[in-house]
This record gives sequence, C-alpha cells and structure tokens, in this order.
Amino acid sequence: MASFEVIGGNKLHGNIYPQGAKNEALQILCAVLLTSEPVTISNVPDIRDVNKLIELLTNFGVTVDKLAPDTYRFTAANIDMDYLQTESFAKLGRSIRGSVMIAGPMLARYGQCKLPKPGGDKIGRRRLDTHFIGLQKLGATFNYDSQDSFFQIEAQRLQGTYMLLDEASVTGTANIVMAAVLAEGVTTIYNAACEPYVQQLCRMLNRMGARIRGIGSNLLVIEGVESLGGTEHRLLPDMIEIGSFIGLAGMTGSEITIKDCQIPELGLIPETFRRLGIKMEFRGDDIFIPEQDHYEVDTYIDGSILTVSDHTWPGLTPDLLSVALVVATQAKGTVLVHQKMFESRLFFVDKLIDMGAQIILCDPHRATVIGQNKQLPLRGINMTSPDIRAGVALLIAALSAEGRSVIDNVEQIDRGYQNIDGRLNALGAQITRIK
Repeated sequence: MASFEVIGGNKLHGNIYPQGAKNEALQILCAVLLTSEPVTISNVPDIRDVNKLIELLTNFGVTVDKLAPDTYRFTAANIDMDYLQTESFAKLGRSIRGSVMIAGPMLARYGQCKLPKPGGDKIGRRRLDTHFIGLQKLGATFNYDSQDSFFQIEAQRLQGTYMLLDEASVTGTANIVMAAVLAEGVTTIYNAACEPYVQQLCRMLNRMGARIRGIGSNLLVIEGVESLGGTEHRLLPDMIEIGSFIGLAGMTGSEITIKDCQIPELGLIPETFRRLGIKMEFRGDDIFIPEQDHYEVDTYIDGSILTVSDHTWPGLTPDLLSVALVVATQAKGTVLVHQKMFESRLFFVDKLIDMGAQIILCDPHRATVIGQNKQLPLRGINMTSPDIRAGVALLIAALSAEGRSVIDNVEQIDRGYQNIDGRLNALGAQITRIK
C-alpha cells in the first residue's frame, strides 16, 4: 500500500484543471456495449476505477484504441459472452462498483448478464434493488445466488412499460435507461435521477439513435429503437473535484483558479461553500477563490445554526459532505452536517478530532462541527483513508494542519482523483508519495 506524507501549512497558488467526471465516465463507458459501431470518448480521467472498467471491457472483447492521453475509441463488435463465466470477470467485477452498469446494456443487446456483487466504498448500505426491479419491469427474469454472490438476469425481449422508481438512484436510472433504449415500445420512468451525468448519458444515447424525452427532469420517456450507432462524447469536468478544490482553497487560505468548470452544471455546490464563508468569483467558466485568512459560516434568517445536508439533484451531492465537514472545522461558527444517504460516511471524523477539530458525532448520520476560526489550527497525525471522499477530505485537512501528517491507503484516493499529489504539488503543496 502507498501513503502520503504531507507537510501542512503552505498556501497554494495558481491554476488547476479538474479531471473528467468519474461518475459520468462509469456510465458512459458501459454504454459502449449497446452498439457494434465505434464510440469515441474524451476527457476520460486516469483513475483506478475507470481504468479497471476499461480493462473489464477489453477482456469482454471490446476493441479499445487510446487516441490521446484522455481519449479512447471503443468498438464492441465482438463480445465474448463466455467471459462472464471466468474467475477473471468475477474478481475484476467485484473490485469496482461501476461494473453493475454493464447489466442494462448486456441485457438489452445480448439478452443476458451475470454479475458478481460489486465492490466500492464501504460507506454503508448501497442496495441494488432499484436496478434489478426496473429491469424486471422491462420483462427480465432475475436470480441472486447467495452462495457465490452472483446476480443473474435474462430476457428474450425487453418490453417498454411504466415504472415509478422507489429511489432516484443515479446508477439505477442509468442502467434502466440503457436497457430501455433497445426495448420494444415506450418506457416511462418516473422519479428518475436527473443529475448532469444522467443527462449526459441520455444526450449521448440520443446521438446514437435513441429516442429519450424529458432529459433534465425526473420523468423520462423512452421510445425503443432496433439498434444504435456510434458517436463521439466528451465528459463533463468532475463536480466533486471542483468542490474539493474550493474547500481546499478556503482551508489553506490559498488563491486558486479552477479552470473550465462548466459552472451551470454544478448546481448548489458553489452556493454551499459560499454559505460556509468561502469567497469566490465566476470569471467566465473559471472559478477564482481569493486568499482569505478567515471565513464565517452563514446562519438562517432567524439566526439558527446552518445545516448542510445531501439531497437528490439538484440538491447537494453526498460526495461533497466530507469536504464540507472539514471546511467547517476552521470556520467561524457552527454547522450541523446531515448525511442522509449513507450511515458509515461520517465515521472518519475520529481522525479530525485527533487533529484537534471540535466535532460531536450525534449519530451515524449527523455531526455538529464547532468551527475554530483558524485560532487553533489542526495538527498533523498519522491516519488511514477509509474511502475516496473521506480520503481527499483528510488530505485537505492535512494540507491545512501544522506539522507532518501521514495518510495510509491512498489507493482509495487514487480511485477517484487523478495524480492528485502531483497536481497539488504544482500549486505549492508538499505531498510525498511513499510506496
């Protein structure tokens, strides 16, 4: 395992470009299985989860041509269905959460798919019911083998139908949409996720010949077609990384410009950090964060304590609550952080408490943060990254802290952030990767 040695207390300065969106990439890459024609995807992030999914597609027989450092052409003309039965598929499929999104495309085009229970962050229950219930409503039969933790799904012909999703699952919506585009008849999905990444997927599928209406809303209407063709697609910048850089600038009192942000696609992310006291300016499509030695948390109109919580889009993504919590530790004021979706995501706060933060973990979903207005800086400690988002939050904390910190298990951070140490070091950070 690798570790980061971090010397904190340095102010950063300069421009930084966000990587391509991880969560969009995992959906878009699976969609290449829907056609035998070439699909070219650009702005692909060089991160562990995405690279593993590309390896999985290659092993299936997809021809993968790397046209540039961030651009690939995928041609899924000859898929090896026997690969589903191999130990290699089981091992690779279990190692990444994104593998579940091959189910919809494989079912639509080949009538079957077998999946190991996928991996990913250990942040609490992440059920897959929405995926498979939706596919069943399209006419598929489903079986789960509890002995080997494999999901089996089959269908002779998918049939369009109406469905009301039990939750607005982003990956569940994506999986069902990818199956429905090749189903017979019309599929209506109500309570669909409407995140920008789902919108991007739907627009890409329409360019391939699909007929999807209602993009950007929670009501999607999909008229099935016989086949899809090739296309070109560019991924959005990663909104989670953009939010992480905003939080980093505020915590370290740095002047940073985040370039090419696609600001209209960020939803409440900038406003959430503004309410935490971080100043910023929109300069075209760039976000400029000026150097500020202090920042003060907003309150509600009646003076009550601000609550930062996650919601379905266009609310705040749960992936940024860990960063918001860290930022609040050095603000002037008090914040209640309410993580509604995952019950294990706040357990990393014990490391922040060891660093000197004033945090009360109320229960698995809520933490009260008493900001210290940078009067008592965090102190460097040894710690371990428990998941992608908590890992980068701890990295931000270490960069703002006095002294030396060591973060173990940084492979978790590498799963979602491309060359994060190199890019931050170019701004003046002191991060050393230790093998």
